[in-house]
Amino acid sequence: MFTGLVEEMGVMRRIQITGSSGSLSIGAHKVFEDLKIGDSIAVNGICLTVVEILENVFKVEVMKETFDRTALSDLKIGDKVNLERALRINDRFGGHFVSGHVDGVGIIRSFDFCENAKIFEISTEPELSKYLVSKGSIAVDGISLTIVEAKGVSFTVSIIPHTLKNTNLGLKKIGDRVNLEVDMIAKYLEKLLEQRMEGEKGITYSFLAEQGFLED
Repeated sequence: MFTGLVEEMGVMRRIQITGSSGSLSIGAHKVFEDLKIGDSIAVNGICLTVVEILENVFKVEVMKETFDRTALSDLKIGDKVNLERALRINDRFGGHFVSGHVDGVGIIRSFDFCENAKIFEISTEPELSKYLVSKGSIAVDGISLTIVEAKGVSFTVSIIPHTLKNTNLGLKKIGDRVNLEVDMIAKYLEKLLEQRMEGEKGITYSFLAEQGFLED
């Protein structure tokens, strides 16, 4: 579980794709404070597992499907990526609940400015539009943001200078792709409503298993 508060920007050092899987080697500093092999870390909003730690570089493994279904496939050596370690029980909770499971890819359509903020308009995949709510939460490349306006298959977010400076959003161009994760609470409510329509009441064992809370 993550909060969408990016800790630092890492630098892509190596990208390998072999057959049905691959790996990323990422240079960083702050996240090494207590990083261990087996830890989860969000890379541009995608929950990945650390499999190797070297001096100021860590390695994560990625399934080919993840490359194909997210904006990770656009990365090049030297690109900056947003990094966040998994939430600990005693941490303060900022941002919103972010699982690290990307729902789709968005495309930056335009920029505008409002006083000191930069307004991004991002288009979404049509099936995600139902989860977009003005003043609702969304994670863009792992950054917890508030939707300013939902516009059907696009939405706008307002980015303050601090976020532009400390995340890779400040480096993005029109046409760039970004990873999107919609508010998980909205997805759970949708599922519960569907179950009620089908005659099921409340959270069931099958629902928890489908959402990954129970293992076979």
